[in-house]
Amino acid sequence: MTELAKYTTQNRVAYITLNRPEKRNALNPELVQSLTNLFLRAGHDEEAKVVVLKAEGEVFSAGADLEYLQKLQNNSSQDDLEDTIAIKELLYTIYTLPKLVIAQVEGHAIAGGCGLAAVCDIIFAVPEAKFGYTEVKIGFVPALVACFLVRKLGEGRAKELLLSGDLIDTNTASAYGLINFVVEKGEIADRVQKYAEKLTVSVSGNSVALTKQLLYTAQNLSLEESFEQAINLNVQARSSADCKKGIASFLNKEKLEW
Repeated sequence: MTELAKYTTQNRVAYITLNRPEKRNALNPELVQSLTNLFLRAGHDEEAKVVVLKAEGEVFSAGADLEYLQKLQNNSSQDDLEDTIAIKELLYTIYTLPKLVIAQVEGHAIAGGCGLAAVCDIIFAVPEAKFGYTEVKIGFVPALVACFLVRKLGEGRAKELLLSGDLIDTNTASAYGLINFVVEKGEIADRVQKYAEKLTVSVSGNSVALTKQLLYTAQNLSLEESFEQAINLNVQARSSADCKKGIASFLNKEKLEW
């Protein structure tokens, strides 16, 4: 049986690959659970310091597939609740993973597929890719992705994308701050690999984990509470082995590789 998502590692980078190209990598409950399991695996994988999410085929992910949408019509409220919680767990796992997550988007990322890319820390995309949240066009609500998108883009841009359901090109997505880098299709795999592998030796994994924790908690705190959180994490970082190693290397003018 074909794996819905694949997991490989190379040079301290974990690659998680959506593997339903014949279905445009559309999300169904089985794929959602598989992705969640693989990201949890990557989070605990001592051989992986950076995680790359990519996809087989011409489309990164088209969101929910037709079979899944048809099934929704007959779901009970309990079915819908369990299904929604599973999607939330996937998005939250990626967003809070204590490792840097890069999305390698080589095709359209639509609805839930766009949400999947948007929760990653860094996004590379090819010029041909389109992005958007089309849920309102079929009477659905982009509820879970909205929780993350408003943090990433602010209320104004989030409203524009979520309420219109329109697709945007990579130039617009870049200008909005939805994606970070636009790279030609023949170059993107190499660029992502080099970027990811550079980070495996240039930054402290412990510092990345603590910084991500600070970023996703500080947004919900008052300024005073944010300072308190920052103080606690600062103290935690200073006492870490990584910080001691980094300072010693700097003072001794030694080349440091993590």
